[in-house]
Amino acid sequence: MKYITFAVPCYNSESYMEHCIKSLLTGGEDVEIIIINDGSKDRTEEIAKKYEKKYPTIVKAVSKENGGHGSGVNKGLELATGLYYKVVDSDDWVDEDALQKVLKTLKKLEKAKKLVDMMVVNYVYEKGNDSKTIKYHKTLPEGKVFTWEEVGKFKKDAYLLMHSVIYKTEMLKKCGIKLPEHTFYVDNIFVYYPLPYVKTMYYLDVDFYRYFIGREDQSVNESVMIKRIDQQIFVTKTMIEFFDPYSYWDKEKRLAKYLIHYIDIMMTVSTILLQVSNTKENDQKRKELWEFLKEKNPKLYKTCKLSLSGLTTLPKVISVPGYRIAQKIYKFN
Repeated sequence: MKYITFAVPCYNSESYMEHCIKSLLTGGEDVEIIIINDGSKDRTEEIAKKYEKKYPTIVKAVSKENGGHGSGVNKGLELATGLYYKVVDSDDWVDEDALQKVLKTLKKLEKAKKLVDMMVVNYVYEKGNDSKTIKYHKTLPEGKVFTWEEVGKFKKDAYLLMHSVIYKTEMLKKCGIKLPEHTFYVDNIFVYYPLPYVKTMYYLDVDFYRYFIGREDQSVNESVMIKRIDQQIFVTKTMIEFFDPYSYWDKEKRLAKYLIHYIDIMMTVSTILLQVSNTKENDQKRKELWEFLKEKNPKLYKTCKLSLSGLTTLPKVISVPGYRIAQKIYKFN
């Protein structure tokens, strides 16, 4: 039995993908590693096939035409046979000891017939000699199966990212998630869209995922994000259109609150990047984004205006310096 399918989308990843793959191989026969070569022009395909040949019962090497990160995630899910599905970017890696603890916990849950829809783990920003660990121990119950009713308030710097979630494969396939192709920042959709389908969860307080920050061409580099701001806006609008978070308020209030919180974060990121870019064109896009939210969901618009993202609509002399301070505190980008 494969407990986790690890999907590793790769594009021109020859210089760092082996570090990622080797960390996943420590899971042995309990894991499946699907390396998706997304039309690379370097030795990515050659490296993937090398590991498939050496570990034929663990590694699958798949090559496809370039479709972007979302396309790679979709292909991995299509081929996944593990009980759980985890995306690991090719420039990131997992902690080997933490992986063993994750597998031990999943085996325990499977034996007790208590498999959950989502497991949450910690992740670590790896930025040279500087690092910051994102934990959830003040928000989520530890060492037990729980529901949304037991979820506490998420800190602004500790919301759920692709790095921290391990979804049950069956649940992902059932909810019909399919990420947009040729688009960056779709990892937000990957995390957000399945949440209403998540009924049971388990939080394991281990520093599992290592999220590398530092390459100049990295998609989360601030200058790169500004250049690709239209894609950030597209993803934000897509998430706003998925469903109304308030429709879950009566039955699952904590779920509704978190969905609102996530949209608030997306509006914050989009708005502040549009302000930091300091162009008339992007200032107009900022206004249009807020008008879009107001038209699609007036109630959510009012909530965001009074929350974190609303603060970013203040004059730039206030919001931009505040953003720079937050960067230093939270260690992102």
